[in-house]
Amino acid sequence: MSQEQSQRSEQEPIKYGDVFPIQGELAEKTVAPGDAALMQTAENTILGHIQKGGAAATMQSAAMRNERAGLVDHNDMSYDASLGGVSITETDLPGKRVITESIGGQVVDQYSQRAPLAPPAIFEQSGSGGGGGGGGRGGAITIGEALEATAMTAGQKPVDRSDAAAIQAAEVRATGRINIVPGGVAAAAQSAASLNARATSTDEKTKLADILADATSKLPSDRPVTRRDAEGVTGAEMRNDPYLTTHPTGVAASVAAAARINQNKLASPGREADQGV
Repeated sequence: MSQEQSQRSEQEPIKYGDVFPIQGELAEKTVAPGDAALMQTAENTILGHIQKGGAAATMQSAAMRNERAGLVDHNDMSYDASLGGVSITETDLPGKRVITESIGGQVVDQYSQRAPLAPPAIFEQSGSGGGGGGGGRGGAITIGEALEATAMTAGQKPVDRSDAAAIQAAEVRATGRINIVPGGVAAAAQSAASLNARATSTDEKTKLADILADATSKLPSDRPVTRRDAEGVTGAEMRNDPYLTTHPTGVAASVAAAARINQNKLASPGREADQGV
């Protein structure tokens, strides 16, 4: 046993610089199981699945080896991931989609996927701030505005688990980060859904209008709605509905409608034509 402990103490843990082409402080940090779990959640939430060969899979493999060697505990998480979080951003370009995965603000992986041809749509994840109304770039409807539209179309619907999941998916796509914004729309929706599940009277339940009436002001960043956003929000709402459906005028419906309007604007005269989307 003492010899085994000696071997473990001499073994070097797998660090970020060993599995990703990065430099700086993060490169010297040990890949921890908590980091891998956080990135897995991000990929599932934003991409809809764990990307084969992506950052989450790479981190999971490294973290498992570190844990088996006794170099980290199962619940360990690095300072960079716990404080800075992980983020995934998508940039739509003609014929492809570029996906960038980051930890604590440092890019660890970037790759592209084939996508239907569409006009270029590069959305910034910072600098827009919450409440930046006016319809986004070129008059396009933003995610925050789509959420506010739900307050008008289904405002009196009591918030349930499927609504909260759809709102969280929308917030994640607006901000590019998986961690829930304190005091944001997703946090409020989750709290409301939990309280509503225990409420005995409909009058006591929090409604969608109570949560989404000023959604843009609760988002630290916002951006125009894309078809990918609509797919992600719709999937989240369906997976958390007992009948695997979406509300006809709910969150997913509003986001999908906004995505269609934005797509039509991009294909309108005076802009590059939509190529087969």
